Amino acid sequence: MPTSIKSVGTYVPAGVLTNADLEKMVETSDTWIRERTGIVERRIAAADEGTTDLAVAAAQDALSAAGLRPEDTDLIVLSTSTPDSTFPSCASRVQERLGAHGPAFDVQAACTGFLYALDIADKFVNAGESRQALVIGTETLTKIVNFKDRGTCVVFGDGAGAVVLGPSESGGIKSCVLGSDGSGGDLIYVAPGAEGPEGRGRPEIRMDGRKVFRFATEILAQATLQALEKADVSLEDVTLIVPHQANARIIEAAGKRLGVGPEIMANNIAHYGNTSTASIPLALKDSVKAGRVHKGDHLVLVGFGAGLTWGACVLEWE
Repeated sequence: MPTSIKSVGTYVPAGVLTNADLEKMVETSDTWIRERTGIVERRIAAADEGTTDLAVAAAQDALSAAGLRPEDTDLIVLSTSTPDSTFPSCASRVQERLGAHGPAFDVQAACTGFLYALDIADKFVNAGESRQALVIGTETLTKIVNFKDRGTCVVFGDGAGAVVLGPSESGGIKSCVLGSDGSGGDLIYVAPGAEGPEGRGRPEIRMDGRKVFRFATEILAQATLQALEKADVSLEDVTLIVPHQANARIIEAAGKRLGVGPEIMANNIAHYGNTSTASIPLALKDSVKAGRVHKGDHLVLVGFGAGLTWGACVLEWE
């Protein structure tokens, strides 16, 4: 039986960090940031606000939109690179906070993680092992950003997105393709904190922006076409492509490779920054709210991330 997305929920912290704010913190400018990333502002979690908090709020939003109670769900697959603890899993903490039941576990595939989690949950529902699954992408990346490194601190933001996945009589997820190439693991990674007089500092993100850009523009187009071929859907029949919101220039370049315009490529990075695994559901929810998605439309969700990892899912909106 096909599996479809029943609802989308999101949550972003109240704190906003603008480009003007960053100008006071690091050697950069609003113009420099906009031209290279397309970002105007990003959301910042409060000191007492964790990855789990964001995930719970996004899950509650998705459940409300689907008209479901937490106890109506029987699976939670959660993607994050910034869990509040090594163990127990963030998914387990979310389950307890919601009052949900059934298996709950984390997936880590960096910015591609939401697509990995979606594919796993899809297989659970297809196999009859789940009736209503919660798939969550949640990050507090600003807690591992070095705000003296202008190459990374201007890029990342915090947020969470969730979908309810369940069986469908028609439409739904038509294909998913996933990939990984560990030889590119050093292009974007989290380095351990440096030793200092007060012990080891906090971990921080390191990234080779130019090499990541080249990889991203190629793989977003490639994965999209592979998923469409697997689904037996033509690119011309696609209403909306929802890419990982890494960088506006990457999204534009990938669109040009595919031969599609901005009306097809969802792009909301200006107000959220790169929220890693949360970015696809955040962009999907904004597209739904803007009236860009209708019943019967074919969509592609596509992303890439550290690992290097990538993935794409083709679905017919229910």
